[in-house]
Amino acid sequence: MENLIHDILHLKEERNATIIAHYYQTADIQAIADFVGDSLAMAKYGKASKADTLIICGVRFMAESAKILSPEKTILLPNDGAGCPMADMVDADDLKKYKDNNPHKYIVSYVNTSADVKALTDVCVTSSNALKIVSQLEGKDLLFLPDRNLGSYINSQLNHPPMELWNGFCLTHDRLQAKEIMDAKTKHPNAKVLIHPECDPSAVALGDYVGSTAGIIDFANKDSADTFIIATEEGVLHKLQSDNPEKTFIMASSRLVCKNMKKTTLSDVYIALNESTTALTLPKATIEAASNALETMLTLSN
Repeated sequence: MENLIHDILHLKEERNATIIAHYYQTADIQAIADFVGDSLAMAKYGKASKADTLIICGVRFMAESAKILSPEKTILLPNDGAGCPMADMVDADDLKKYKDNNPHKYIVSYVNTSADVKALTDVCVTSSNALKIVSQLEGKDLLFLPDRNLGSYINSQLNHPPMELWNGFCLTHDRLQAKEIMDAKTKHPNAKVLIHPECDPSAVALGDYVGSTAGIIDFANKDSADTFIIATEEGVLHKLQSDNPEKTFIMASSRLVCKNMKKTTLSDVYIALNESTTALTLPKATIEAASNALETMLTLSN
């Protein structure tokens, strides 16, 4: 293991590369990363990086977002099979037909979408900035896709006419049941529930704090409570426990594990750096169209 890590770090320097990982990656991947963050932070870091090569330890839409924002850079997705089932729940052809039939609609896409869908989108959002961005779109007739749960949460927080919601969801977050949170609260009555808005609304309603992965981490770091029930993907525990060794973190469910986020291994990272077989390519037209939605997101989230 130590030799493999040494070889990765050597190749990284040799290729002027940087390793960018999501919080849901395994602990060993997070440990070798130059930067660990949520989708928005990953996008910003990759765009600002002076590295020639970005190794995106996450899932495909994250690598595509990096390529859209940094088309001149080599983007490596170490495990080419790491996809996002929620992103697959909206097809670009279906969205094109919807737009043709509803030309007045303003399309708000969660960043968890393919590059082809982003190319048909007016603005992207992440769970970190969705409320801030949608609050600036009052007066527009909105379709939010693909996550019905995040969209429902945004609708509940604003006085705007509700957005129309695409019927997609995150397989990992949506499986969490309100009963599981209530059971955890029964066992730990003084614990605060920190929950991601991709969860079902009945579960989200039980949260003491509702927010993105980065928001959950920030809340736990700053709050005076010593025990927290965590209702998002279990990979976040690595950061939470590293930042707060004196606090206790309890997963709301043992089922909050994203198989796709766990596909990337250290061997995958080494092979990607050594052989570049997983370099991501996108058509120029797709990059140009999709960049508008991502750049609008970055502008409105500042």
